[in-house]
Amino acid sequence: MIMSKFKPGQIISHKLFHYRGVILNVDATFQLTDEWYEFMAKSKPSKNKPWYHVLVNNETHMTYVAESNILPDHTGEIINHPLVPVYFTEIVANKYERNLNWDGDEPVPVENIGIA
Repeated sequence: MIMSKFKPGQIISHKLFHYRGVILNVDATFQLTDEWYEFMAKSKPSKNKPWYHVLVNNETHMTYVAESNILPDHTGEIINHPLVPVYFTEIVANKYERNLNWDGDEPVPVENIGIA
């Protein structure tokens, strides 16, 4: 079981880059390459703590963010991202409710949605 401060559906803001987003998935520890970490992780956060896949507000991409770089967002404002309606429904208590496109705690890959 992943011991993380944040869960899928939770709305967050990035401490350093000040964007808002919604957590899509959680990795217990850093799961990308050392090359990615050296190039992208400017603050060099711990690889041994949770990292989050975040759908970025008013963008079409996802970011990969260390737990130490995010804060809860309590604005109650929606996240504008094309994948939000694919995985979530409404916001309840600053957290998006999941829809049916989940397999347990994992979001179903977009390419597998609608395939039976």
